[in-house]
Amino acid sequence: MTKKILLIALALPLALSAQKFYDDDPLRELPAPLRVEEVEVRKLNDYYDLFENMFADPGEEHPEPKTGEPRRYISAQAIDTLGEVINDPAWFVNRIGSREMSLEELVRGPGNDRPPSTNGKWQIVGAKHAGVTPGFRIKDSTGQFYLLKFDPLKNPEMSTGADVIGARFFHALGYSTPENYIVNFTVDQLEMGENVIFWDAEGVKERQMTNPDLANMSDKIPRDRDGRIRATASRFLSVRPVGEFRYYGTRSDDPNDIVPHEHRRDLRGLFVFAAWLNHNDSRAINNLDGVFEQDGLRYVKHYLIDFGAILGSASVLSNSARDGNAYFWEFKPTLAQIASVGLWSPRWARARFVKKPALGMIEHPTFEPELWKPNYPNPAFQNRLPDDEYWAAKKVMAFSDEAIAAIINEGQFSDSAATELLTDYLIKRRDRIGEVYFAKVLPLESFRIEAGQLKFEDLQLKHGLIDSRDYSISWSRFDNASEQHAAINGGEGSALPEVAAKSPAGAYFAAKIVADDPAKTVTAYLRKTSVGFEIVGLDRTW
Repeated sequence: MTKKILLIALALPLALSAQKFYDDDPLRELPAPLRVEEVEVRKLNDYYDLFENMFADPGEEHPEPKTGEPRRYISAQAIDTLGEVINDPAWFVNRIGSREMSLEELVRGPGNDRPPSTNGKWQIVGAKHAGVTPGFRIKDSTGQFYLLKFDPLKNPEMSTGADVIGARFFHALGYSTPENYIVNFTVDQLEMGENVIFWDAEGVKERQMTNPDLANMSDKIPRDRDGRIRATASRFLSVRPVGEFRYYGTRSDDPNDIVPHEHRRDLRGLFVFAAWLNHNDSRAINNLDGVFEQDGLRYVKHYLIDFGAILGSASVLSNSARDGNAYFWEFKPTLAQIASVGLWSPRWARARFVKKPALGMIEHPTFEPELWKPNYPNPAFQNRLPDDEYWAAKKVMAFSDEAIAAIINEGQFSDSAATELLTDYLIKRRDRIGEVYFAKVLPLESFRIEAGQLKFEDLQLKHGLIDSRDYSISWSRFDNASEQHAAINGGEGSALPEVAAKSPAGAYFAAKIVADDPAKTVTAYLRKTSVGFEIVGLDRTW
């Protein structure tokens, strides 16, 4: 693939050339990333990120329409002509919803066969004592490094379970995540390394750690009846960390990072995934950029990390009812509270939660995907459009009940009722996502020509969200060079027009489909080949 076509593949819709579709490549997968050389380590200040996103508007937003002119939107990028995110090892790999995934593969996630070895001691090589719960960096007897993270005393199993479950869900959805394992051990399993330094929450060195420090820190960690400690062991990623990626802009020192993050479909659609799993802490500080090298290829790989604050957990304590429903600070609700002398309460404040320490605060009856909010505004989330949401909702709906249950079992909750409750919540939240986002577009998929007929699948019908639907289909010739349509006489209905069947290889045709709402359409583009027709593109309106 030439460099020009590479750029087009990264920045669809195809605005860089007069030609909409290319004969030499379906634009479904990128070539190997360009090699990076010097990459600067960038440490994002958590408070700066908070205030910038709360009180400024970073990134490129959809332009405000001029008086009398229609609204123009900035379409998602880093997608192919079918609207799918392009396979890109630096950012996103299509998994569930794009292909079948077995329960074994879903449970395995980014890896479940490399937990810390129990043959020998775990040597502490670093520690964090700031905050409510401590954390250790350890090296096992095989020389592998892990980060041990613990639950708060009042909520044993909560954040560790969330961290392990979250890594598997987000990996299945297509993102790069760390390998997280549930481990149970006693303090005797740990030994102090040489010159271990205490680290505070900001990564600032403080002083050398001692055995009394270890004993003092272990008092803050919950234990079971046998005195064992439960933790998440997060295996160190095989990358050189170079900071976090933001939800807007690009890295100037990464030649592969050419699509503004606020316009990436995989980051816009992340809103829907975060809403489903209540990942209200989805912010730049919980991302990681790392220089990855394999077989001589060196590039920046982008990770989602630290899932201990999802599914009702806030890592060091349980979520509040506000989390996932409101930003840290909002003017109108605050004003309403003041004006009503505290008598007015928002919808989410009336939610009822089943008290399970392992789950924190999560529920489904009041869950409305469109009203869900992270802790503070996210530029990519703010830019999402109905087709971004639809893309994400397809993936959420691809999780079967059995798949959801299998992944949640990896949280290893001792209370089976908590496991069953969380499974039920995520199934019902999944169904609500399909109900909301499939209704915003005409949700047609799996286009093909069979026995001279245009066939497709309606996802609202497939999932039982509607009982029936009638479609109107109109055919046209499509000039790929000028991107102009020419109506075909008698080209109505699902049957492939005779003129298309008799056309030479390389000819293009389009089928525009309308159902109950004329504003919601899908246009399928077909290209004649030597053996039949292939679907090469989809356009959606809403």
